[in-house]
Amino acid sequence: MKSNNLIIEASSDEGLKYLLKNEHKFDLCYIDPPYSTGNVFTYTESRKNAVSNSRSGNIAYNDKFNREDYLSFLETNIKLAYELLSEQGSFYLHIDYKVGHYVKILLDNIFGEKNYINEITRIKSNPKNFYRKGYGNIKDCIFFYSKTRNHIWNDIREDLTEEDLKKRFNKYEENSGRFYTTVPIHAPGETTNGESGKKWKGVYPPEGRHWRVSPSELTKLDNEGLIEWSSNNNPRMKKYADESKGKKIQDIWNFKDPQYPKYPTEKNLNILDRIVRNSSNKDSMVLDFFAGSGTTGVACAKNERGFVLIDQSEIAIDTIKSRLTEESSLTNKEFDNLKLDK
Repeated sequence: MKSNNLIIEASSDEGLKYLLKNEHKFDLCYIDPPYSTGNVFTYTESRKNAVSNSRSGNIAYNDKFNREDYLSFLETNIKLAYELLSEQGSFYLHIDYKVGHYVKILLDNIFGEKNYINEITRIKSNPKNFYRKGYGNIKDCIFFYSKTRNHIWNDIREDLTEEDLKKRFNKYEENSGRFYTTVPIHAPGETTNGESGKKWKGVYPPEGRHWRVSPSELTKLDNEGLIEWSSNNNPRMKKYADESKGKKIQDIWNFKDPQYPKYPTEKNLNILDRIVRNSSNKDSMVLDFFAGSGTTGVACAKNERGFVLIDQSEIAIDTIKSRLTEESSLTNKEFDNLKLDK
């Protein structure tokens, strides 16, 4: 192989079996599989980015399953992917609201309920369905599982906006010219024998709580001017705006689909960028076996991760190659192509 990066033209199960046979391992797998819509999606040469159900178009992908066959299809593939995950691996599955609850049960059975991490709600579009006899649908979801609880997690944060900074750090320190806030120096849970349950400067932690650090460490922080005492003698720790790591990412993501996609069902690159950065490292390999437009590969290339992409659609493979060379720094020499015999 010329590189760690590989594009495989094959059905998902055949591609996965090939990887198993060749003993590949992945720290991250993301898939955006068919959604069991019951449709065959097509495109025309003049409008490859426009999905339709036209009988005269070329087939982009087939989503014609009944429920039982669909879940069996997913189960077969996900079990293979599970075997390909490293012990620090994570698995993300992007799905819509119509079948998500069935898929959640399937994933629980494969990964174990204890390895379920999140259901992420993704806002995919502006309000629509104005004449539907029910609430409009602007979301889909991403299920996040780990193979073990030792999965990679980089805890990437969102930048604080000016509004966030003003709201969170609303105190000003004259001598340093810095904005700050204060947070409690105790946490839930009593400590009966340890240092964190002892009296500090004549004060015990509140009932049912313990000091976040030892009394000696609190003294050190106080001497450095990092403890602020309120008028009623309640100590709190200073946190400065210029030291903030940003906002913890929550489980509702507002990443709408591209307005002019290069391939049907193309997902917002920011989704994959966030997943790749949080759940893999620079020496990691990432797998997507319903690769479609290749967004996973583009996110990996931009973040210096290796990837394997699998899709059985020739037009998908062409789109992937085009996007990798146009939207990342990769050249044709930096990924391999493999077409498996059907």
